[in-house]
Amino acid sequence: MGSMMRRITGAAAAVLLLALAAPAGAATGSAATRGERAPGATPTFGRTLPPVGFVRFCGRRPEACAARPAGAVRPVLTARQWELVTRINDYVNADVTPASDEDVYGEAERWDYPLRRGDCEDYALLKQRYLEALGLPRSALLLTVVLDDKQEGHAVLTLATSEGDFILDNRRDGVRRWSDSDYTFLKRQSQADPREWMALAPDPPMRGGTVAVRAAR
Repeated sequence: MGSMMRRITGAAAAVLLLALAAPAGAATGSAATRGERAPGATPTFGRTLPPVGFVRFCGRRPEACAARPAGAVRPVLTARQWELVTRINDYVNADVTPASDEDVYGEAERWDYPLRRGDCEDYALLKQRYLEALGLPRSALLLTVVLDDKQEGHAVLTLATSEGDFILDNRRDGVRRWSDSDYTFLKRQSQADPREWMALAPDPPMRGGTVAVRAAR
């Protein structure tokens, strides 16, 4: 508990303490499958280049991008864990105010944990951090880049489970299957190594260097 709480501060700590006031086993799951492929999983098409903003983020916070010893694990989530995932998604969506990197950092593209404001990848990073602190394996929490219905870059967090892949999105509350979204999936972190990225399309559309070109949900 002590090491976990050192990674979480402010109001979020209170929310997570409430979440942890649950029956034993709420923060852990058993490994069911290993590897990128599983029923209901997003198909992958080999390695690809990571987003520039992610590379720079890892340069500033190498501990956040380090590989974990458990490997590519897809956990079986309990009903309580699903509740925690939904709660964290809703909490971060409500607590962080949408804002562009230019407004927050004065930069065109910067990935980081948001304090009070941030854009899509910042939401995804914070959800990843909180859910890992609650016991979900890093290999189940994958930063993902998509194109939205306006063909603009967007980032979400993929939750890779034994039942398939689910999306945590700052533009909507609730957790949904990746296949139920209207996004075009481009790339995401590898389950085997968070520093590597996998292509989610055989011929990804050519885009610029930034992920989010607008901050609105």
